Amino acid sequence: MQTLRPVGRGASARKYDILTALGAFALAQGKHEQRRVLRLMTLITARYNWARDELAVGQREIARLWSVDERTVKREMALLRARGWLVVKRQGARGRVSEHGLDLERVLLDTEAYWTAVGPDFELRMGASEGEAPKVVPLPVKGSVVAPDVSGGTEWALAQAILHAEDAGIYASWLAGLERVERAGGRLTLKAPSRFHGAYVQTHLERRVLAACREVDGDVTEVRIVV
Repeated sequence: MQTLRPVGRGASARKYDILTALGAFALAQGKHEQRRVLRLMTLITARYNWARDELAVGQREIARLWSVDERTVKREMALLRARGWLVVKRQGARGRVSEHGLDLERVLLDTEAYWTAVGPDFELRMGASEGEAPKVVPLPVKGSVVAPDVSGGTEWALAQAILHAEDAGIYASWLAGLERVERAGGRLTLKAPSRFHGAYVQTHLERRVLAACREVDGDVTEVRIVV
């Protein structure tokens, strides 16, 4: 995959491509995830400086743009940072707002599986090989996918709920079978039902699992898969 830098000749088209990738991703998600991505897209369109990779907007202004309260802004921005799409470049202090950047490589990585919904020309332009299948393949699942039980309240139980909401098929195929083993500091250890299963999750889904865990517990820094 190539990272599309929205500067220089053709920058306007590349900006539209990045926003299209975000939109295609959002439309394949549940309503809560759709709203979160729409908020980010609106913020990017209204206030992001592509040339300087700079998003310097106060929470009050964002709240007004999103028609929410500042508490909601704080939560949503934290979730976007946990996902890795927003990166803090300078922390706000003494009346100065925080400055964020956009991790385009992470955005493209997370949205790549949904480029095919736009069309083969878009896939090729964004850097995927023509005819290439999505890297994460959900296995056939009969019937509806039951939401995980979160009554235990562990970081993994709560993260599973997020992963189920993001993509029930992938959750049922690869993530529902992972069992929590232990938590040691920032490391969360999960057990896979087989060596192949564990290797597949480690290779293709580790970032997604870690991001979900960090959404519910910011102290999680690593997810380890064992058999």
